[in-house]
Amino acid sequence: MDVHLAGWLLLFGLVITMITVDIVGHVRTPHAPTLKEAASWTAGYVTLAVSFGFLVWYFWNLDYATQYWAGWITEWSLSLDNLFVFVIIIAAFRVPREYQQKVLLSGIIIALVLRFFFILIGAQLINQFSFIFYIFGLWLIWTAYTQVREATSGHSVSDEEFVEPLFVRLTRKVFPVTDGFLSDKLLHRHGAKTYLTPMLLVIIAVGSADLMFAFDSIPAIFGLTSEPYLVFAANAFALLGLRQLYFLIDGLLERLVYLHWGLAAILGFIGVKLILHAMHENNVSFINNGEPFNVPEIGIPASLLFIVSTLLVTVAASIWKSRSDAAKSAA
Repeated sequence: MDVHLAGWLLLFGLVITMITVDIVGHVRTPHAPTLKEAASWTAGYVTLAVSFGFLVWYFWNLDYATQYWAGWITEWSLSLDNLFVFVIIIAAFRVPREYQQKVLLSGIIIALVLRFFFILIGAQLINQFSFIFYIFGLWLIWTAYTQVREATSGHSVSDEEFVEPLFVRLTRKVFPVTDGFLSDKLLHRHGAKTYLTPMLLVIIAVGSADLMFAFDSIPAIFGLTSEPYLVFAANAFALLGLRQLYFLIDGLLERLVYLHWGLAAILGFIGVKLILHAMHENNVSFINNGEPFNVPEIGIPASLLFIVSTLLVTVAASIWKSRSDAAKSAA
């Protein structure tokens, strides 16, 4: 995929525009968004993300557009798991609801910048070392297993206690921190001394938490496309739409009782896809004497169909289970 500088500038321009709109339209005037507002903006972000795929189709071809759509849907579905953790972090810091938009947007911007460098590193590894597909594939299969283990553990993510990241704990030890929130200020100057505020710490916590999820999502999307441009675009549109999605489904996450099973199926599927691709392109000397295996590969259309179908089944089954449990409780 030959991406001209103008293509990157267009993508960066769209990302910066979306961030600017969020800052001017939402964060600058702190408020708790209504359900209608969150739904409208979520629909807008989804429309923009899908439309970008048609731009890819127009300037390149349908195959690359399909790769992008599959990658975006995967990143978007995996981001639902992020929301569980964001709920825990924000609740643990007791962030006032009117300031939660700023926390989420700031944390997402940090995560987006860090993910950009992760994507560049991942692309270089793939170009230099073809065996990395074996590692990515095995890692995703292991991650799928952890999702299944989470689903069968009998406890909810929301039941877990929040443990501050090491960086946040060290920050508290090195710098003075105010006792509570001072509106949405990040720093506070008092008595010739500069204090950090909990607002800054929770932003760091959200950004670093999302970075941990990147270790799963970046290998997953590289299993669908090896184009850094498409990988970054899918990540950008998935992350930037995450803030309004948080307010849209906040409180409804617990109803997605089969989410871990759905994510496990998607991650496991992509892991197998990566290993099959690695075997098909094998040149690792100690595996099959460095010769490729005669194995089938899973195409992008089949991958997209599997991912979308899995998400639909997961949501439908979760809704049915929640309603069934509610009916039994009411009886």
